Amino acid sequence: MPAVATTPKTHSDDAPPAIAKPPSPPFDKRKLIIPLVAFALSGIALYSWRVHLRHEAEKLLLYGNVDIREVNLGFRVAGKLDKLLKDEGDRVKAGDLIARLDAEPYRREVEEASAQLQSAKAKLELVEAGYRQEDVQKARAAVAEAEATLVNVERNFGRRRELLAQKVSSQQEVDDARAARDQAEARLNAARAALALQEAGFRPEEIAQARADVSKAEAAVASAKLRLSDTELKAPSDGVVMTRAYEKGAILPTGATLFTISLSDPVWVRAYVPENQLGDIHPGMKVAVTTDSNPDKPYEGQIGYISPQAEFTPKSVETPELRTSLVYRLRVVISNAREDLRQGMPVTVHLPPNK
Repeated sequence: MPAVATTPKTHSDDAPPAIAKPPSPPFDKRKLIIPLVAFALSGIALYSWRVHLRHEAEKLLLYGNVDIREVNLGFRVAGKLDKLLKDEGDRVKAGDLIARLDAEPYRREVEEASAQLQSAKAKLELVEAGYRQEDVQKARAAVAEAEATLVNVERNFGRRRELLAQKVSSQQEVDDARAARDQAEARLNAARAALALQEAGFRPEEIAQARADVSKAEAAVASAKLRLSDTELKAPSDGVVMTRAYEKGAILPTGATLFTISLSDPVWVRAYVPENQLGDIHPGMKVAVTTDSNPDKPYEGQIGYISPQAEFTPKSVETPELRTSLVYRLRVVISNAREDLRQGMPVTVHLPPNK
């Protein structure tokens, strides 16, 4: 069978006509601004966070406890408790009267001492003024009387001797006349000495003794008044009454503690710093102190004292790294203490970062 010649079909003869593509829209560069800005802000935030972390790492944190001073108050004198003006929990100001003893026994002591003082002053005035003129005139009269008596007995003695020479008088009568004369002379000498004493007044030693008695009496009055004032108990400074140990009517011995007052000022923080961080702090440095209950309300503080002696960290400071390490105790004085600070409360001391 003869071959039939065929003409090959081309692909272009059977394919559909090509469809024309629409032109691409122009590229909008504004669509890249938002991602770029977001990426830049993310980078800035990450950098700031890293700086913040590094800043926080450079801060020195110390741990300690609030140390509020307490004072035990009592009377310096013994007595019966008459009045109680404050109770536990009451706030007191410096100088407030908080208790009083029965003061009647001490008032009488003051009266007695005052009377003794007046007596001593009167005696001093007496010795300083000397003897009265009436006493001096009396002494002079006694001298004159003694002189006249002596003249009379001397005359009698002379006559007796003359009569003895004439053998009219006896030897006994002469001896009696001589003894009378000697007695008259002694009386005259005593009268003259008494007159000299009256005219000279008291001796300087007697005046000095009288002045010393006055000083002693004045000291006794001052002591009695001091004991009377000690029957009133006053608060030494601002604070809060923590305890009251006795009730009205109790007989208190000298020095017995009646009140315990927690002082409002000063309020200190006792904290501890390791040896390798001693160079980062110094007395007078300003710090911030926070508590666990109010971490966002820091207190203003200032380092007032750093111990020169190392010690082991107390167990009350809950820092595991420091419990077995030697540290140095320091004191931070709180300048704006509030009532929420309590004795022994744990606190954190924030020191400025190293620069």
